[in-house]
Amino acid sequence: MRMSPFANDAQWNEFTGKAAFTARTLLSIGIALFLSFCFQLQSPMSSVTTVMIVANPTVGALIAKSVWRVIGTFTGAVIGVALMAAFSQAPLLYFMTLSLVVGLTCMVATFLRFFRAYAAVLTGYTIMIVTSSTFYNPDGIFLSAMSRLSAVTVGIVVTSMVFMVTSPRRSSHILSQVAALFHATVEHALEFHSARGNLDQDMSDASQNIDQPTFRGLPQPLYDGREKLLARIASISGGVEYAATDDMEIRARVENLRAGLSGLAGLVAAYHPFWYNDTAAYAASASLHNKMLRILDDIAALTAEASWLDDASAVRGRLREAVDDLNSYETAHPEMSLLVAADNMRDILAQLDRIASDFSARKKVRRDIRLKTHFEWPAAFRNGIRGLSITLIACLIWYIFRWSNGPLFLLFIVAVSSLLSTTPSASRASRPMAIGTLLAIPAGLVCHLFFLPQIDGFPLLWFVIGMFTLPGIWLQFSPRFGLYSFGYVVFFTILLNVSNPIHYDDILLLNNWVAIALASILLVIVFRVVLPPDDRQDAARLVMSLVRSLEHLAKSRRAGSMTWLVWENLQLQKISRLRMRLSLYQGSVNRHDYIDAAHAAISIGRLIVRTRRLCHSQVISSVVGSQIEHALESLQSIRKNPQDVADQIETVAKNLDHPESVLTSRRIAACLFEVVHIIRSVPGFFDRHGPLQLSPEMKCAHLPLSVPVPRLSLFLGMERMQS
Repeated sequence: MRMSPFANDAQWNEFTGKAAFTARTLLSIGIALFLSFCFQLQSPMSSVTTVMIVANPTVGALIAKSVWRVIGTFTGAVIGVALMAAFSQAPLLYFMTLSLVVGLTCMVATFLRFFRAYAAVLTGYTIMIVTSSTFYNPDGIFLSAMSRLSAVTVGIVVTSMVFMVTSPRRSSHILSQVAALFHATVEHALEFHSARGNLDQDMSDASQNIDQPTFRGLPQPLYDGREKLLARIASISGGVEYAATDDMEIRARVENLRAGLSGLAGLVAAYHPFWYNDTAAYAASASLHNKMLRILDDIAALTAEASWLDDASAVRGRLREAVDDLNSYETAHPEMSLLVAADNMRDILAQLDRIASDFSARKKVRRDIRLKTHFEWPAAFRNGIRGLSITLIACLIWYIFRWSNGPLFLLFIVAVSSLLSTTPSASRASRPMAIGTLLAIPAGLVCHLFFLPQIDGFPLLWFVIGMFTLPGIWLQFSPRFGLYSFGYVVFFTILLNVSNPIHYDDILLLNNWVAIALASILLVIVFRVVLPPDDRQDAARLVMSLVRSLEHLAKSRRAGSMTWLVWENLQLQKISRLRMRLSLYQGSVNRHDYIDAAHAAISIGRLIVRTRRLCHSQVISSVVGSQIEHALESLQSIRKNPQDVADQIETVAKNLDHPESVLTSRRIAACLFEVVHIIRSVPGFFDRHGPLQLSPEMKCAHLPLSVPVPRLSLFLGMERMQS
């Protein structure tokens, strides 16, 4: 018997969520359009377009987008008035300046995250709306700017009020998600230690001396679970940012939640395939993993309910007790392989303790923390050049052919170029956006031919607009059809020639449709053909950026937790973008190995900070201290020859590892041995001539990361193997 598609609770909740969002959006459209008619605005459909752009299922996101949309609209109106005042008699200078401004807004939109990007988008968009309609009549620029601001304000205020009144908002919802995420991370750690402990025991029983296993040697669900968990952390991070805009409790705790979520992502990244293990000590290592299992079992039981956030004393007490237990274990088992494993586990437990403190605190805990955003300059420059080029081309087409619908043609180009700059890959997003916009043309034709002439009142007009926009609203937040539906609903409202009263002009409508069609074609040509993406090169830049950051961290002598958290968060952002670039690349690159190696690189940074803390916390002789500094300084040249760096660090670690050494020196040696192990596991990731850094046509461009990197000759790009 066939089951109902809504028998699953998750499917039913998704359906009701979409239905509620669609109903709120349609209600906002009706009220905004009614008020625009009442206020006799010059372009009442602009308020409907505003509703389509700012509507969001999350009220906090809607309010944040609305605020930044107003800021961007005001900024764009001011710049538009200034441009028209300065270049009203010099159209070519106006076009050149407009292109530069649009290119700059595309760059800024690429840099900004979440709702802030809408300020840059609306700046370029509004400049075009304000100035294009008054290009032949510069004296009307001020009235055009005021009309635009009025329509946007009506759309924003109405949408915000409708969603705030009809949407329940509870701080407990986002906090319960955070608590569940903490619990899910603990369960992921449990799976890792369980799989690793069993694997180590099996190897000990078999007495096999084999290479370090990777995640491919562990259960595949563990590897997949890590990616899902990182995606879930990113999603909840956005939810926290949005919730902080309209929830006082979340706003008071937002700094703590940011720090905790960043630390949680770092903890998940710490479980990479290159954990150090000595094959001679697998049995003892397995017992240590089993000890960690018992600890994490207790933590999972204590965090099973979200109420632990109200009082985390039991969770933190158990974690501190576990850290003390591991310290005692290290004293009783001074073998180097066990010190390495115990050091990793103690660091993870200490990080769980800090995260639990961040999540449960109601006041700001880390006073000096200020997380930074990674700016991907190559992508920003590329989007800026795309925006500048396509705007200048559109301006020249308008100017040379003196096309009456040139303003709408240019408006579409500027608006979509700015919107695409906020997407992960503007080049690939241009196609679905253009297709969605083209679908708005036949929909607009049907609406104008068969429905609008039959309308004799506002309720029927509201019904018709809702009927045509319903598919786009329903699919707007679908991962697969989101861009198609967004292009459709936004530009359908722009193409719908509705005024008070309605005037039918077939020639004008045909011109509008031709303008949109040509603009869509030009958009795809410029974004995908003239300036195509180079995902391999972008990924290579991200890898080298991560390695350079590792070198800078090794150079820095600061070991504060705030410095580490900011550094780790920046690297996690790079890994997120690296994952996206590699997933888009069509060539043969082992994406999993590069992501694993990137996580291992963060672990090297963690080991650097841990080593410096150990040096500062204990009295170390000047001779030992200079050796440790020499080992860390050697990391500053890891891009030149990672194998040589590993040899230098190993020499220092062996000097520190002898029975007469104090426990602190042996812990430092354990950290250095793990650094050596990671570098030797994936030397191709750290080398500036690694496989990803080479042209795909070179024979070494497809070597595994575990293979030593050939040295490149200075002449003719010939390769010679490292001696």
